[in-house]
Amino acid sequence: MAKCHTAKNLAFEPAVLTLVDVRPCDLGQTDFDLEAQEKAIMKLAKHNMSWRIYHDASYNFSDLAQIYIRMHRLSEAKWYLLQSNKISEEENDDKLTITNLVNLALVKNDIGDSASARTDLVEAYNLANTRGMKEKAAEITQQIQLLDQNKLASSFKYAEAADAKKDL
Repeated sequence: MAKCHTAKNLAFEPAVLTLVDVRPCDLGQTDFDLEAQEKAIMKLAKHNMSWRIYHDASYNFSDLAQIYIRMHRLSEAKWYLLQSNKISEEENDDKLTITNLVNLALVKNDIGDSASARTDLVEAYNLANTRGMKEKAAEITQQIQLLDQNKLASSFKYAEAADAKKDL
């Protein structure tokens, strides 16, 4: 015969809660996730541009550029960073302008245009310095030095390759 459970014969023990250490986990992003984000941000950017909400559209363009960088679509990332930079300069949003210039320099360097990348970094440094953002200016100075070191290292690499061809 089946045992009947009633409230009288059930024993309830108090729940014991313990803290669990939860660490952030990077699951990565699939192409599908990035494309879905791209579509959503693109729709929002179109809305903001059509309603002349340029400040928000500038951030949308910057977000799109970051997505394109993750997708390794550097020419599109460069274009959206340029658009975002133009709007942020017109809206006098110095923090976003500096961030865009630094990101633009990184993209241009990845494309292979290190001279233009250095120009963008110098412009970002000058803007940060004149606006009193000393910490940001120091970070940009380090990036300029790294860019110069990489350019120097790559020129040595190509010089060694040219010397090796000469010897053949």
